[in-house]
This record gives sequence, structure tokens and C-alpha cells, in this order.
Amino acid sequence: MDQAKEMVRVAFEALEDKKGENVCIIDISNVSIIADYFVIADGTSDSQVRALVDNVEEKMYQAGYHQKQCEGQNGGAWVLMDYGDIIVHVFDSENREFYNLERIWNDGRRIDQINDL
Repeated sequence: MDQAKEMVRVAFEALEDKKGENVCIIDISNVSIIADYFVIADGTSDSQVRALVDNVEEKMYQAGYHQKQCEGQNGGAWVLMDYGDIIVHVFDSENREFYNLERIWNDGRRIDQINDL
């Protein structure tokens, strides 16, 4: 398995571990050069969003993947974690619906189950 897919698995499982809502993957490798995959989830509260972000950071670090950049961590409405080949987006429910990345990136291939990767 290539590194990007393994990174997606680690991030996806970290989000599921902390009960992230509506966790999905979008394969954008054929439509963008910014990354190969988006992993998207939302939390029901600011504290859950923080817990999701913390767990992704911890599990990715343990797996040997280093974050290049993190945006929005102080706000809790939308946190973007850039790992190069993948970008993890964690929203609160309201902002996920508002920004609707799945619609914006509908040229990518949406993956709802990790086994479909």
C-alpha cells in the first residue's frame, strides 16, 4: 500500500476512535496537485473537535507522519491539518454544512468506508 493510503487509514481510524461524525475520504489525486486525499469529519462541539484533532495528531505522529501545517486550531470551527499527501479537515457541524467540501470537490472520488480506499 502506498504511503498516502496508509496515512488516510491512520487519520480515518483516529477520527472514528473519537466518534467523529460523517467521516469520509475524497480522492482528489486526479483533480488537484495540493494533495492526494482529503479526510473530512465533524464534531458535535468545540471540545469534540479538539479531541478529534488531538487524536489525529497523536496517531499520525506515532505512525511517523509529520504535520506540515495546521490552521484554525484556536477557533474550533474548522481545523485543517496538512500532512502533504493528505489534508485532514475537522469541522463543527454547522461549518461543515456551510463549507460543504464534498460539493466543492465533487470532481474527486468520495470514499465513505476505509475498505473502499
